[in-house]
Amino acid sequence: MCGRYVASREPATLVAEFAVDQPPAVVLPPRYNIAPTNGVYVIRESKEHVVDDRHLRLMEVARWGLVPSWAKDPSIGNRMINARAETVAEKPAYRRAFASRRCIVPADGFYEWQKTDGRSKQPYFLRPADGSSLAMAGLYEWWRDPAIADGDDPRAWLLSTTILTMTAAGAVGRIHERMPVVVPADIRDDWLDPETPGGDVLPAVEVAPPSDFWDIRPVSTEVNSVRHDGPDLIRPLDGGGGE
Repeated sequence: MCGRYVASREPATLVAEFAVDQPPAVVLPPRYNIAPTNGVYVIRESKEHVVDDRHLRLMEVARWGLVPSWAKDPSIGNRMINARAETVAEKPAYRRAFASRRCIVPADGFYEWQKTDGRSKQPYFLRPADGSSLAMAGLYEWWRDPAIADGDDPRAWLLSTTILTMTAAGAVGRIHERMPVVVPADIRDDWLDPETPGGDVLPAVEVAPPSDFWDIRPVSTEVNSVRHDGPDLIRPLDGGGGE
């Protein structure tokens, strides 16, 4: 699974890297220990935002933990931070979003924990070795808050997201059995296109990157607590930069 990650890049950097047309209205601070229910950046396109027959690419802030439109309250999203790629087309909570509401959740990298001995777990930070952003495949959904009568009030609508995961392979698989689905640069247009059925594009992204894609480093157990934040969390224990 993916339960914690890092996102420290400036919006302008992400706008350029992901060819975003509309930057976020809200700027988030750099964060090194993002946890479920936090506000996170998502990059998406929608059928409602079209200019010159082209879907605009938006970067917005969403709550991490997908809240289906039919949910009675947003608390259901607390346990829907990840969606398994193998079953995303079938699960009632995800299948409508998978069809046409796919997004990219940009990150510097993510944390995963490897079981060592007994109850101990060693945290690792995993990021693209070339220094680029990690484009995690996601889904997004809108939830209407029934407690707010005015549907035109922006507070009446909650944008939420989930991150797709797949079976981990290679060096990542030696740490944990699951990993985020990574959207390669040449697949991003199709992944974000709301006119492209999810089933058509999923096979292209459900491919594990090669082992040399990753820079993997053991990090301090300080990351175990969501109260801790800051760049020291991704500093390698051995002083090096890779596995």
